[in-house]
Amino acid sequence: MDYSPDMTALALLAAVPLHVMTFNVRYGTADDGLDRWEVRRPRALEMLRRRHPDLLGVQEALAFQVDEMAEAGGYLPVGVGRDDGRSAGEFSAILYDPKRLRLLRSDTFWLSPTPGVVASKGWGNGVVRICTWAFFRDLRSGREFYHFNTHLDHQSQLSREKGIALILERIAARAPKASAIVTGDFNVGETNPVQEQMRTAGFRDTFRVLHPETKDAVTFNGWRENPSGDKIDYVFIDGETKALEASIVRDKLDGRWVSDHMPVVATIEMD
Repeated sequence: MDYSPDMTALALLAAVPLHVMTFNVRYGTADDGLDRWEVRRPRALEMLRRRHPDLLGVQEALAFQVDEMAEAGGYLPVGVGRDDGRSAGEFSAILYDPKRLRLLRSDTFWLSPTPGVVASKGWGNGVVRICTWAFFRDLRSGREFYHFNTHLDHQSQLSREKGIALILERIAARAPKASAIVTGDFNVGETNPVQEQMRTAGFRDTFRVLHPETKDAVTFNGWRENPSGDKIDYVFIDGETKALEASIVRDKLDGRWVSDHMPVVATIEMD
């Protein structure tokens, strides 16, 4: 099948807002008491149904969680488990609405000196880290774009800096040179050098584009009633892509959080 765009037709199509979410779902076998997955699954899936982004980057999800979220939202999933390149271990999966987006190609690479080697590690991280990417065509606007989704290391600063450098290298080498979205749990606040790497590469945090002065931007709640701390979850855009809306989802259902992270959502428009 020929997926090459009809440039004349594309020129006549107006930009259409795209709803994007990043969501660290907390891995499904964690011993979290009343917040363990089998108990909070209904509220997590209800939040997803209510918000229903067109495009969702998830972190920490195990295979059965990816499947349950995909079924609940009518999504198709992209990605592999980090431990075997198939179904074992945590995913940095991408879920997309097939009524809105067509997947053209995708892949996963490991954040290590040998990114093509399954389950490889490096740079001081104690656990395996990955990035999953997908190349889409928007069925409403005709525009094509990339989505890279990742979960950077929680301990090693070197791993985070090297990992994001690798991701940015892959983005820079993309062909064709369409717009790119980067989502993820970066495990760092907004003053960390990793953020400067993103800015230097031309990426903007959608939340800060629209809320530059907001002080309370914590996204990791740790199941606490009144969390405080840094913003560590992000939806980044590049180029001429516009951020129309952005927020941190602080909704609770039945009085409890949907995860130990708050989802971050953004409505964007690509030129």
